Amino acid sequence: AAALTPATRGLIGADELAALPAGAVLVNVARGGLVDSDALVAALESGRLGGAGLDVTEPEPLPAEHPLWTAPNCLVTPHVADTEAMTVPLFAHRIAANVAAFVGGTTFDGRIDLEAGY
Repeated sequence: AAALTPATRGLIGADELAALPAGAVLVNVARGGLVDSDALVAALESGRLGGAGLDVTEPEPLPAEHPLWTAPNCLVTPHVADTEAMTVPLFAHRIAANVAAFVGGTTFDGRIDLEAGY
């Protein structure tokens, strides 16, 4: 997954979607703002894009009248791609690693780089 930063906002737009093979399927479980929603709707409606699976959208939540809801070739889920079974072990590992780093005086795992934006 990619972080949403000023440099990655709209990373997937009309040009990128047009470069995909006909019938391709776009899946976004990262950040909704990475994909230009208007370009995605146009690619889906034209039939150029075979489909889309979106666990994240821009905006989020999608307004009730947004065309992605009614596109027959688009599946929208409510930002639930992560499950407890997936995340709890990852968080537990990170907490244990960071406690050890704190005690040992070393660098924490998963530090945020404010300049990079993630």
